[in-house]
Amino acid sequence: MANLRIILADDHPFVLLGLKSTLERYEGLSVVGQALTPTALIALLQRTRCDVLAVDLSMPELAGDIGDGLGLIRRIRGEWPSLRVVVVTAQTNAAMLRVIAADGSISLLGKADSLEELPSAICDSARGARYLGRSVSETLARSQQDDGRVVSAPLLSKRQTDILRRLVSGESIAQIAAALGCHRRTVSRQKREAMARLGVTDDPALFSSVRACGKVLLEPEN
Repeated sequence: MANLRIILADDHPFVLLGLKSTLERYEGLSVVGQALTPTALIALLQRTRCDVLAVDLSMPELAGDIGDGLGLIRRIRGEWPSLRVVVVTAQTNAAMLRVIAADGSISLLGKADSLEELPSAICDSARGARYLGRSVSETLARSQQDDGRVVSAPLLSKRQTDILRRLVSGESIAQIAAALGCHRRTVSRQKREAMARLGVTDDPALFSSVRACGKVLLEPEN
């Protein structure tokens, strides 16, 4: 295979350093650019030709109009359809991993996986194959129900959806309770139940889940 041009994107400089140093040990793999934010990544893609993009799923950016998560991945897939994408993520939520894996052209590598898997993921992606890291494969396998059917993305109730949207927009529990005409304990309980359905245990993980999956996980039940 000809020399592969690779762009790396992650909001942690030390992660970028580890990815770059791993790839540079392999002949035929060349890192042609690095980005720390979604805005920087889009600008880099617009001016730099590459064959494979290895990108983190969660790259929050306080300032800037470009979001991260699935929205960023979908934008990249839409604007650069021939670009092969390897998502390198710390996300372990099976529902979110299934959403990403639903696009068969995207490879997935967990940050819990060995960096030695990255070159294989890059090369397989460049050949048009899809690579799933060991931890991702194991998480997806565990998400199978006892009857063998794949569990669908955990949908939230209409009330839970409304509460999460308000939380992510910056409203407090008290403000949400006042807006919905219910007690604060009710809002807190609905929030806890939503977190349980999404498989998260704290607010940062909750907001990351909502940001990563967007409309997919927040589609209300009928």
